Amino acid sequence: METQTKKQTVLYVSQYGDKFYAKTVKELREQVKGRCGKMYIDDIDGSTCHVGYVIGNLWLTAYAPLVKKLNVDK
Repeated sequence: METQTKKQTVLYVSQYGDKFYAKTVKELREQVKGRCGKMYIDDIDGSTCHVGYVIGNLWLTAYAPLVKKLNVDK
């Protein structure tokens, strides 16, 4: 059985509250011009997590949709 993966639209929010929607980094870079680099944070356990991108003078934090199935008794 083949599964077809579909890119989900990700919300990117800048430090000024500007919102950008894109499925890929290429799409995001078409909306925001400038040099692009990854943005990281340190997690509580000391590990490093990729949380968005710095493009030009904007720090863009990524917010992806989360879908969880619930076990509901019928």
